[in-house]
Amino acid sequence: QVQLVESGGGLVQAGRSLRLSCAASGSRISFYEMGWFRQAPGNQRELVARVTTGGTTNYEESVKGRFTVSRDNAKNTMYLQMNSLKPEDTAVYYCATRYGSTWSWAYWGQGTQVTVSS
Repeated sequence: QVQLVESGGGLVQAGRSLRLSCAASGSRISFYEMGWFRQAPGNQRELVARVTTGGTTNYEESVKGRFTVSRDNAKNTMYLQMNSLKPEDTAVYYCATRYGSTWSWAYWGQGTQVTVSS
């Protein structure tokens, strides 16, 4: 069983950057596809970015060119580099894992708040 802890959120002005981290324990993240989700108040949770065990990445359209997801298997950590932040990016960001694209997102962190002021 894998445990996930997000960190790196905060309050920033539009146009600035943040880097989120998702530290895993209990299992090696090399076994998993990993993803970042976000949820704003009143909105549905949405997938922001994911990275497969093979290193393939995918992004939600609104963050393409601004966000970069990466993984460091040696550190058992996934990152989300967020540049050119917009107020619309304000949300709680969660990391999650699954065994592959045909599996459910089974393991979740508790989230980290990102607030972007205009």
